[in-house]
Amino acid sequence: MLCWGNASYGQLGLGGIDEEIVVEPRKCEFFHGKQVCDVGCGHRHTAFLLEDGTVYTCGCNDLGQLGHEKSRKKPEQVVALDAQIILAVSCGESHTLALNDKGLVFSWGQGSDGQLGLNNFEECVRVPRNIKSLSDVQIAQVACGYWHSHALSRGEVFSWGQNRYGQLGLGINGQSIPTPQIIQSLQGIPFAQISAGGAHSFALTLSGAVFGWGCNKFGQLGLNDSNDRSFPALLKSLRSQRVIYISCGEDHTAALTKLRGVFTFGAGGYGQLGHNSANHEINPRKVFELMGNVVTQIACGRQHTIAFTPSREKMDSFGLGGNGQLGTRSTCNRKSPAPVKGPWCSCNSPTDTEQNNETPNDVRIQDPYRKICTLNEDIINKWCNHSPGRLPQEISKPERLTSRLYSLILNCLFLFHSHPDHYSTSSKCSGVDMNQARLLFHRLVQQDHPEIAQQIAASLEKNLIPRLSNSPPDIEALRLYLTLPECPLFSDRNNYVTIAIPFAKSLLSLKEAPLKVLGNWWSTFEPRVFQRLVELYKGVVVYLLQMHKMGIPSVEQRIFTCFLDTSLRLLEILHMVSERAGHIIQYDKFYIHELDDLIDIRNDYVTWIQRQMYPMVSLCMAVDQAQMQNFSSMFMPAVESVNPCLILIVRRENIVGDTMEVLRKSKNVDYKKPLKVIFVGEEAVDAGGVRKEFFLLIMKELLDPKYGMFRYYEESRLIWFSNKTFEDIDLFNLIGIICGLAIYNLTIVELNFPVALYKKLLKRKPTLDDLKELMPDVGRSLQHLLDYTEDDLEETFCLNFTITEENYGATEVLELVPNGEDINVNQSNRQDFVNAYVDYVFNTSVAPLFECFYAGFHKVCGGKVLELFQPNELQAMVIGNTNYDWTELEKSTEYKGEYWADHPTIRLFWEVFHNLPLEKKKQFLLFLTGSDRIPILGMKSLKLVIQPTGGGEHYLPVAHTCFNLLDLPKYRSLETLREKLLQAIDHNQGFNLA
Repeated sequence: MLCWGNASYGQLGLGGIDEEIVVEPRKCEFFHGKQVCDVGCGHRHTAFLLEDGTVYTCGCNDLGQLGHEKSRKKPEQVVALDAQIILAVSCGESHTLALNDKGLVFSWGQGSDGQLGLNNFEECVRVPRNIKSLSDVQIAQVACGYWHSHALSRGEVFSWGQNRYGQLGLGINGQSIPTPQIIQSLQGIPFAQISAGGAHSFALTLSGAVFGWGCNKFGQLGLNDSNDRSFPALLKSLRSQRVIYISCGEDHTAALTKLRGVFTFGAGGYGQLGHNSANHEINPRKVFELMGNVVTQIACGRQHTIAFTPSREKMDSFGLGGNGQLGTRSTCNRKSPAPVKGPWCSCNSPTDTEQNNETPNDVRIQDPYRKICTLNEDIINKWCNHSPGRLPQEISKPERLTSRLYSLILNCLFLFHSHPDHYSTSSKCSGVDMNQARLLFHRLVQQDHPEIAQQIAASLEKNLIPRLSNSPPDIEALRLYLTLPECPLFSDRNNYVTIAIPFAKSLLSLKEAPLKVLGNWWSTFEPRVFQRLVELYKGVVVYLLQMHKMGIPSVEQRIFTCFLDTSLRLLEILHMVSERAGHIIQYDKFYIHELDDLIDIRNDYVTWIQRQMYPMVSLCMAVDQAQMQNFSSMFMPAVESVNPCLILIVRRENIVGDTMEVLRKSKNVDYKKPLKVIFVGEEAVDAGGVRKEFFLLIMKELLDPKYGMFRYYEESRLIWFSNKTFEDIDLFNLIGIICGLAIYNLTIVELNFPVALYKKLLKRKPTLDDLKELMPDVGRSLQHLLDYTEDDLEETFCLNFTITEENYGATEVLELVPNGEDINVNQSNRQDFVNAYVDYVFNTSVAPLFECFYAGFHKVCGGKVLELFQPNELQAMVIGNTNYDWTELEKSTEYKGEYWADHPTIRLFWEVFHNLPLEKKKQFLLFLTGSDRIPILGMKSLKLVIQPTGGGEHYLPVAHTCFNLLDLPKYRSLETLREKLLQAIDHNQGFNLA
């Protein structure tokens, strides 16, 4: 262990030496006979990691950055980490991070900017603490900037701490953030390394793409300018260089390529760029004096850089040397590489492959790809090789399984890269071995564990596919689109609606450039691989048409058409790719022979012609048909007049009673008509806004506690049917009809039921997980009962097969099974108890009420296609979803009066809006539409309208909730608009259970 540089605070670990600076490498005797495997250097302190996983620190300890209160001049063990096997350490200005073998992160030292990730801004923390918010994430790397931190998992980059220059990469700058946040714009990209400088950061992908963000005052991001970035930006000039490692100084950056070239950029005032000048460089520039050297390692200090060339047994340094940090026996600065004095030797001599610019045979090669791949192979092998019925320890807990699966699927992606081809990724070459992808996915989805397959399917549906971006930050992220269809779950008919079709929809939403790249990659497929993809979506089409032939109610026709259109459009694109590539597969392989039996070609053609006028044609046809019948009735009195709409004439003061009266008199066929609402005494024509107001008002009224129809659960903020006895049970039938009408008329209603309701509507049984959603405390207690491993279960829990409930102020004990009071819960029957408890809450206790609700709902929405939905999808149809696309919201917004898209006030509005945090954006939706969720058809279906209003800048924006209409005063400054908009939405009250 050799060290040199500033020793004034004991940071070199040399003990009580007299020198304040050490100008040439000196042995640190403390580590004699010990194997140091990692070192982290802060401003005035150092952390050493030994091969056995122990951590030693020395140097300045003013802010607790050493993690102990022992000697500062020589290395001392951080005893608080004694029970941990640490794999990596990193030091910031005055804080330290450590990563253990379980993927847990510990932090200590200065925390005033939130850089410790402990959800506070404590000035200092002197004992290492676990960052609990990362406990459910398998972290692979950590990196410290001066006052910010990063962590890399197997699929996500996290950041926290100071954000003055946007160095967290979250799209905002300014306020510090004390808890780890996912950098959303980087999701879906497989990363090999993260690095942090003074106030800038970098992430390196497996194929050598480099993303940088944060402070760029000196060009340290290499983006050909000096503008700071709050979002990760691709460093395009290095995209073809196959970067394998990147290191950050205070204001400069160095990158090492696969061909052992060293590029530097950023601040160069001390010569730290090695270009024989003191100029700053805003673009990566190769260090020419290192050309010809096979550099295998680089490292940046605050204002100096080091490069190691083992084959020539030398190390070079350049930059600031005033504290001896260059190790050249001098305190002079060096503007070009100069040899560091020391016995530098290679573990292995150069090989022939090294001569050919391939990977040198050196165990110290600085290529993070190898380490990442080893980590991912390890966890996937644990998953795939576990004994039947037994999952790997790190993913064995049910509540952690789904969160692990998203990362696990991304782990597969990491291993799909064929080394070294993954560095060749371009618009023409994917760098992916598709055969390996298929084999690995089949290992992951094991046939003898259907429950695991179901969990993976759920993770694909809820976590991975919704995160696919239509404009990926780099082509490497497109590998998900390439490889995911090789997962056998895509070919399972049960997953067509939840996985295959949403995936196709995401693929089709890609912008022109990424879709073109994907087409290029498809064109290189082997015929059998390409055929698999074609057969997958042919199967989806056949499945949809088979369902259609069985009969689809008109209310479900639009969704079916969307599904079918998506699948056919993807097949069309694949056909064009095949044709352009000279017939990857024969054209007749695209034939869907089942069409002859599944559709009426003549009738389908007529329908297709009519749909060219979508979306008005369906309504027009219904109106025309009704008018024709009405016209006939003038001459044929026996024919009853038909109204093309379901018309509700109601009084505001008696909205529930009037609605029930109209619906009682309506026939089932009337529920399938477009809904028109008229409020007595009001002249407003219902063009959609009055109908929306009707839904808002009637739901608010029906959910009012005065009726006592539903019970509100404070912890989950959800409602469920009351278990009381009701005389007017028809009210539940009314709510069911209202929910169905809301779906049919594409209107979101605030009905905060758990997913269990939608499971029951689809005739699926609620589970303990559903109880956890509705009653978290009870759910956790029951899970604890199931997980209890000791022999004293009966004595510890003292339970029998009963449930205690409050009923009109009195406590009532109810039996879950006959003679339940006499049956104690024990090891053998505890699962039966939990099942009975769940069944009582969701079924037995509310059976008559739910049956009325069910009947009302199915009057409107019943039918075969309903069975194609997953419960969460059906829930989204009622209460909307959270698939926010804020750009789409802006694009689809209409303007009235003096406003237009480029009006100064409108431009200010969207600039303010897009910089709001997610919660504030959701508050804005609640303020404007009455709900913070969006219709299942997406943002564009909201049809936001903005119009100017009189008055001055002291007026607040006003929302007309029923029409999604915003009155926006003509603000002239960004600050005023932001202040007034936040003031308006912060004082908004939504339509909730009150």
